Amino acid sequence: MSTAAIVVVGNEILSAKVADENGPFLARELRALGVELRRIETVPDEVPLIVEAVRRCKAAARWVFTSGGVGPTHDDVTIAAVAQALGRRVVQDERILAALGAYFGDLKAAHRRLADVPEGGEVTWPEGRLFPVISCDGVYVLPGVPSLLRSGFHGVRERFRAAPIFSRAIYFSIGESSLAEHLDATVAAYPAVAIGSYPRFDDADHRVKVTFDGRVQVDVDAALAFLRARVPLDAVVREE
Repeated sequence: MSTAAIVVVGNEILSAKVADENGPFLARELRALGVELRRIETVPDEVPLIVEAVRRCKAAARWVFTSGGVGPTHDDVTIAAVAQALGRRVVQDERILAALGAYFGDLKAAHRRLADVPEGGEVTWPEGRLFPVISCDGVYVLPGVPSLLRSGFHGVRERFRAAPIFSRAIYFSIGESSLAEHLDATVAAYPAVAIGSYPRFDDADHRVKVTFDGRVQVDVDAALAFLRARVPLDAVVREE
């Protein structure tokens, strides 16, 4: 099973100065690729906390994506933290330096920081993109600016494609307390299908949405049919 975790880096996210767009974007993209997201962590621009988060995520998932903390300023410490988490030195990549020189001309120290990579890391230059995607030992370091993160991720996204995750949903006009015993029975009958129950307390046309997710479509369909058959027909609002 292909799994992933996300580390969102940035004081601006934790202080609510900026709303995180990158975590939800990556979650949707990974889901569409058949990658199961195991966790998302948000940490400040502090090396020790980034190191801890990357190590936890590495232990939990095959792929780790970091967002933010990449650039020329004092708070751009993600490269250093990722290198430390992986037990690597920080070195400068000559290809990146050359590209920066062609773009900026004379390079200042701040420009040169943009060429920092974990020693032994991979530098992938998607076609038509100014800056590369840096990865090392399954950790992909992406910028925090949403447009740049999306551009970089789209340049490498196909390498993560896995078997698809099939999803169905059914909506009920009755509450969770009425559904609980039937949900328990469905979960027991279909252990390979992830079943989620989501109540509503507003003016929506349903009171509970139940979702079914799995790698085998026939199992997902069967689990939905099993639950539907246990509930009065007039309690079903619709299916997806």
